[in-house]
Amino acid sequence: MTFLLATLISLMLAVVLIPVLLLLLQTLLAAAPLGTAPAAGARRPRVAILVPAHNEEAGVGATIASVQPQLLEGDRILVVADNCSDDTAGAVRRAGAEARERFDTERRGKGYALDFGVRCLEADAPEVVIIVDADCIVGPGAIDRLAREAVASGRPVQALYLMDMPAGGGLMKKIAQFAWVVKNLVRPLGYHRLGLPCQLMGTGMAFTWPVISQAALASGHIVEDMKLGMDLAMAGKPPLFSPHALVTSSFAASAEGADSQRTRWEHGHMSMIASEALPLLLRGLLRGRPMVVALALDMCVPPLALLALIAMALSGVALVFSLFTGAGLPLLLALVTMAGFGAAVLLAWARHGRGILSAGDLLMAVFYIFKKIPLYFRFFINRQVEWVRSKRDSE
Repeated sequence: MTFLLATLISLMLAVVLIPVLLLLLQTLLAAAPLGTAPAAGARRPRVAILVPAHNEEAGVGATIASVQPQLLEGDRILVVADNCSDDTAGAVRRAGAEARERFDTERRGKGYALDFGVRCLEADAPEVVIIVDADCIVGPGAIDRLAREAVASGRPVQALYLMDMPAGGGLMKKIAQFAWVVKNLVRPLGYHRLGLPCQLMGTGMAFTWPVISQAALASGHIVEDMKLGMDLAMAGKPPLFSPHALVTSSFAASAEGADSQRTRWEHGHMSMIASEALPLLLRGLLRGRPMVVALALDMCVPPLALLALIAMALSGVALVFSLFTGAGLPLLLALVTMAGFGAAVLLAWARHGRGILSAGDLLMAVFYIFKKIPLYFRFFINRQVEWVRSKRDSE
């Protein structure tokens, strides 16, 4: 019995060690300075900016204003006002962009809005479509870089998507901001330096017209961006990371809005690991598709707080078991797992997180981790399975 328990605990730790080591590898590779932006390609294609919007009257004007100075003759901005109960469409037109309204109470979600928008573009198809969420600000030069890289590579291109902390945000939101940096900068940058693909992040995504016009967009999937990235990787078009093209948004300031954001992102990611990422990993291995395998492995890395909780729980079990039985392998694996996770987090903080968290703040992250336990329990008893817009602070 002791041998069987030791084997079981060791196997569970070995499974957890895989994403920990991948996280550590990505962090090590991302430690070097980003450097200056390389040339993005010789030709600037004609671009359409596609903005899905649901009740975004208050903020969509700022998104449009960040894009307009970057457009050239022949480019356009199309905003899909999707199932709106406010005057989003009017705000779009007042800001000088094109608005199309869509009403369908049965087919709700961002994926349906994107599919509608792509169909609207068919009559005068652009060379490149860049998807930007209606609560985002597009950094200077990002449109040009994304468009050029998409047409030069023929692959989807994902901008660096970062979240700003709202004014007056406390320590927990600082820690959340750092975790976002690890997910959306550190990890994809590490992969990028190996020539490996990244996950799509939902905004700041550029696609050539042949790619986006054939993509299966119409769904209410809670994380339609991750699903789209996997589908395109299987089709031979794995997404490419563009760290010098920046798109930003802000965490919701209200507790209700922040909880809604976290639940949608993390429940969606956890669902994708079981339902999509593991089967994708198997298909990639069986078909000899290294890019697909790399993307599936990356998707199998849980949210940072969840990975920390799992590693700590299993390490605690291994420690107690080893103290009572003298078994060495579970304890050794636990030490390697915790050391690898700790090294990855410390290196990511030292290189990319000092401007967000002090060393003392980082030590308080354990409270942030435990605070998220109810969110993970809700995944099993009341899982969010449909797209729900986060409540804005002005509402």
